[in-house]
Amino acid sequence: MSDGGGTVAGESPDKAEQRESAVGGDGKDPRLSVLQGRVDEPTAVFRTLAPRTAPEDQPEADASEAEPSDDAEPSGVEDAAVDETVADEDAAEAQDAEADAEGGEPREEAPEGEAEPETDDRPEADGKAGAKAEGESWFAARKPAAPKAEEKPEPEPEPEVRPEARPEAKAEKPVDQPTAVFKAFTPPAAKEEPKADEPAAAAKPVDQPTAVFKAFTPPAAKEEPKADKPAAKPAPQPVDQPTTALKLPPSTFRPLKGDITQEQPKPEPKAQPAAPAPKPAAAATPVPPSPSSSAPSASLSEPERTRQQPLPPRPPLEILAELTNTPPPPETPLRTTFRRLKIWTPLVILLLVVFAVVQIVRPLPDPKLVLSAAPTFTFEGGALQMPWPGEGQGAAEVEGVGSLGTYGPQKPAPIASVAKTMTAYVILRDHPIKGKASGPEIEVDKTAGEQAKAKDESTAPIKKGQTYSQKELLQLLMIPSGNNVARLLARWDAGSEAAFVDKMNAAAKELGMTGSTYTDPSGLQATTVSTPLDQLKLAKAVMQYDVFRAIVDMPNVTIDGIPTRIENNNTILLEPGVTGIKTGSSTPAGGNLLWAANTVVDGQKRRILGIVMGAKDAPQLWQKLDLAIANSLKLIQKAQADVTSAAVVKKGQVVGYVDDGLGGRTPVVSTKDLKAVGWPGLKVDLRLDGDGKKLPHSAKAGDVVGQVSIGTGTGAVSAPVALQKDLVEPGFGEKLTRLG
Repeated sequence: MSDGGGTVAGESPDKAEQRESAVGGDGKDPRLSVLQGRVDEPTAVFRTLAPRTAPEDQPEADASEAEPSDDAEPSGVEDAAVDETVADEDAAEAQDAEADAEGGEPREEAPEGEAEPETDDRPEADGKAGAKAEGESWFAARKPAAPKAEEKPEPEPEPEVRPEARPEAKAEKPVDQPTAVFKAFTPPAAKEEPKADEPAAAAKPVDQPTAVFKAFTPPAAKEEPKADKPAAKPAPQPVDQPTTALKLPPSTFRPLKGDITQEQPKPEPKAQPAAPAPKPAAAATPVPPSPSSSAPSASLSEPERTRQQPLPPRPPLEILAELTNTPPPPETPLRTTFRRLKIWTPLVILLLVVFAVVQIVRPLPDPKLVLSAAPTFTFEGGALQMPWPGEGQGAAEVEGVGSLGTYGPQKPAPIASVAKTMTAYVILRDHPIKGKASGPEIEVDKTAGEQAKAKDESTAPIKKGQTYSQKELLQLLMIPSGNNVARLLARWDAGSEAAFVDKMNAAAKELGMTGSTYTDPSGLQATTVSTPLDQLKLAKAVMQYDVFRAIVDMPNVTIDGIPTRIENNNTILLEPGVTGIKTGSSTPAGGNLLWAANTVVDGQKRRILGIVMGAKDAPQLWQKLDLAIANSLKLIQKAQADVTSAAVVKKGQVVGYVDDGLGGRTPVVSTKDLKAVGWPGLKVDLRLDGDGKKLPHSAKAGDVVGQVSIGTGTGAVSAPVALQKDLVEPGFGEKLTRLG
């Protein structure tokens, strides 16, 4: 042991000089004066270590940073740091001495001002040797000695280095980097002074973990140059090196079994290899630890990633039992069934109660009548044989009962003056005449008066300026078939003949006359065409007007202003039961007759409608019309003879029941005999309905609740139906079990 800046036993002069320059002339390390009172505090663990920056990039340390703070480490910590630095240097010399003793090559001392080479396999950093020593990464194991002021180190060859080992700039002011966090700190052993009779090499310093420092640059100590020694260049300040990070002890927290937050067991980390102990040789100092031992653990260089695997969900009762430290009872089929019953029974009962309340308060469905008797009835006898003509086309039916049949092609054909039936229908529809009224007065215009003198068509003898009632003009339209009156009524109703024709076609469409086309109000033009079935539809519609039925049933008429009596062209109107309707004849159309007749069945009149079109088997036009009239009379007489009645439903017969919508059925019976109108071979349909009235939910026996009927329109017959027994409202059971 030497005094104040002397050489330590076993230490080379170069090393002694380096220590003197580092420690100072007074033998005291300037770092110790700054680090007094600092406390070893753990710093934050950085996920990625940032490289040190060049001194010129670092801000000047404030004076406040150099002053010790309240949380500064104790002085013993700084002593340990200084001792560790000296011990590292001594260990290097001891390693050289050991190599000499074993016959190996001694470790070459690095030239002054150059750093000793790294002991690990990593390539050295680029740059000059001095810059390499000053800007060395804080993973280095020891600090190089500062070059002397009067000597310049020779540059070393620049080896290939990894990017992370390359310094970014000259490191004249190295900055401490954050080290790993220690869990506990063991104070270093007291440094023993070597005895006088023992060599200095006998001291065995122990490498102790240094304190954790934040970035700190100690102030340079000012020293007065000695008189007998030239002033040396200030040595670079030593930089704290990182020590091996001590792992935290495992946590004593143990989660409950089955907790979904339970972590999976982690593999035990491999123990860090301990620094090799110095061999008992003649070396003065122990071998310094390798740079790899002082590097931080690899696990601290990046964030620890969880390897937790989610556990499958467990039954709630089992988790609850573990949380309450009460083990669940053993599972048995009986216990499982009982537990399910306890859970589901209240819920099922609640649902049943709600369902029952909803079923009770729901409104009842409306009752309806359902026919239980045979839906059809067929009259006895063979099929009806009608005397259909051998030419042209036609059809006949009993109004409200059914069709008597058709003959011919049933295609659109000219209808001549039969078209005036549509003219009368439009006038009465838009200007109806009720009771004994005659309608408004209409003045004859000049056109109608001039057309009355036409010789090639049928006209009415009217003159300009005369005034006739609507009813009188309708008589002149239908009985003598005046074309000039048809045009006069068209102009009076629509303003023009063309506009009135449009109304005629619109009315035909409303009646479903799909095969009819009207081009003039009189039917003189051959382009006015229709079919037998379309004309029967028009006949049923127009015969609903009382004034029209009275007009077409007149064989002749006398009108004021006309001196002579006007005869009807329909000569069969004098035959029993014949009541109309309209004749029509032209060269293109031949002879045509739209007719109506009545027959009496069970004391009631039944209307029969028919038409004969295209009678041409005659030399003269009037003869063609007479042929059509004669053929029509044959059809009328046959229909009147064969149309009859038959009892379809008898009094007291059950014809159906009242369905309350919940399965209840109350029978209904007919209150009288029901006879249908028909002819041999005819099939009629029965209907059971409420006659437009809403059925009650409860009623007494004998109450009329509807009717049973046959046929439609004027040919329909019906009989009332009544309850056979009391109609009772559905009970609680029916309301509760209904699903519809």
